[in-house]
Amino acid sequence: MSIKADFQLDAKGLSCPMPIVKTKKAMAELADGQILEVSATDKGSKADIAAWAESVGHQYIGTVEEDTVLKHYIRKCAQESANEKTFESTIELEQIVGKDGLILDVREEAEFAFGHIEGAKSIPMGELEERLSELDKDREIYVICRTGARSDLAAQKLVANGFTKVFNVLPGMTSWTGELIKTI
Repeated sequence: MSIKADFQLDAKGLSCPMPIVKTKKAMAELADGQILEVSATDKGSKADIAAWAESVGHQYIGTVEEDTVLKHYIRKCAQESANEKTFESTIELEQIVGKDGLILDVREEAEFAFGHIEGAKSIPMGELEERLSELDKDREIYVICRTGARSDLAAQKLVANGFTKVFNVLPGMTSWTGELIKTI
């Protein structure tokens, strides 16, 4: 499976600490929410990049091995806070299990590929408006993202487009403890 990333960084042939140095510089150029794909051959980069991303507040999404190349995926994150939510109809993450509605995952394609709730439909936030016709206005829709920030905005967008049974799932995938389905 090919995973869509906003930018690619070639760090092949470099050893520690250069993949991290180049990744840090590349991340500074990205806008919040964009995905960076780092291609590296240093086996240690898998642990290094994951630890670095966590230490600075970016989301390490995962790594795919293709022969001798490790492709790391990192999402640039601003400090997302649950206190900033404005959409009033919310539902707790645990409450969506077993519900008949649609779980709409608005995270980026790479985030979804590395782990999502079984049965969830992926429509990244940036594609939502153009793909509204794929959704049923008569069905309950549980909108989820990583922390609740993007899903809040997506829920507002759905309501603005005539959807009435919309719920923002809080706190988001960062708190999901159930089984994750991977499509990589």
